[in-house]
Amino acid sequence: MESVESAEPEEQAEGVREDAGPRPEDEPGSGVVAAFGRQLKLLRLRAGLDRTEFGRLTGYAAQSIASFEQGRRIPSPSFIDRADEVLDAGGVLKALKEEVGRARYPAFFRDAARLEAGAVGLCVYAALAAPGLLQTEEYARAVFRMQRPVLDDDVIEHRLAARMVRQEIFTRRQSPLLSFIIEEVVLRKPIGGFAVLRGQLEQILLVGQNRNVEIQVMPTGREDHAGLGGPFNLIDTAEGRRIAYTEVQDDSRLYTGAGKIRELEARYGILRSQALTPCESLTFIEELLGET
Repeated sequence: MESVESAEPEEQAEGVREDAGPRPEDEPGSGVVAAFGRQLKLLRLRAGLDRTEFGRLTGYAAQSIASFEQGRRIPSPSFIDRADEVLDAGGVLKALKEEVGRARYPAFFRDAARLEAGAVGLCVYAALAAPGLLQTEEYARAVFRMQRPVLDDDVIEHRLAARMVRQEIFTRRQSPLLSFIIEEVVLRKPIGGFAVLRGQLEQILLVGQNRNVEIQVMPTGREDHAGLGGPFNLIDTAEGRRIAYTEVQDDSRLYTGAGKIRELEARYGILRSQALTPCESLTFIEELLGET
C-alpha cells in the first residue's frame, strides 16, 4: 500500500492533528469520559439512588452504570438523555453529550467521523475489509478482535458501538448519496468465519437496495486497476466542500487541497469504470452467497 505522506499545511484539513497517535485523554478512565462518569455519580448520589435503582430507571444493569461512572464504557446518547431526566440534572449531562460522543472514536478517526456524520455524499474505496458503514455487528467485532496489539474488551465494545452509530447515516434525512467500491477479495475473506461472512454479504445486498446507495465490486481478475495506492474516501460536505480521507496503520490524513482532491477524484472515477456496474455487482454478491 502506498504510504500516506504528511499533508502540506494548505492541504491538511482544519483541526486535524499532524500526529494521530494515542493521547492520554483517549485512554479508558481519563478525559471527557471520566469527567462525565464522575458527574454522573455525583448526581446519582445526590438523588439518593443506588446503581441498581438508577439502572432500573434508565434501562441498564448495575454493572453498566458502574462502567459509565468509572469511565470504562462510553454511554449512548439515549442513556445520557434519560439519565439527565431521571437525575433532574437540568441539562448538565446533555451538555456533555457531543464531547462524549466524539470520544467513542479513536483519535485518528474523530475528525473524519464528524465530517462523515454531516456529509451529503460519500465515495468509499475498500480494499482490505468491508467498509465500516456496511459492517454487521458480528463482522465488526471480528475485525476489532483481530487487531494487534490486542485491544481490551472494553475498547472493542466502545469502538463497536461507535461503528454501529455511524450507520445512522442510512436513515438520515436528507439522504446522502453513497458510493462504495469493494474489492472482490474482501467479499471472499472469511473474517470471523463463513457464517459471519454470509451475514456480511446479506447486509451489503440489503443496503445496496437503497436508492441513494451504489455498490460496485472490483473483480480480482482485472488487468487494469487504479486502486493500488490503497483505500480512501471522498467526503462531500453540506457547505459544498470535498475532503479526502486516507488511512494506513492507524495513521490518518484529511486533505482539502485542490491538487490532492483532483488526484483522488480521478482515481475514484477510473475505479468506477473498471469495476462491475451496481446491478452486476449485486448479482455477483448473490452468487457469492450461493457459494458460502
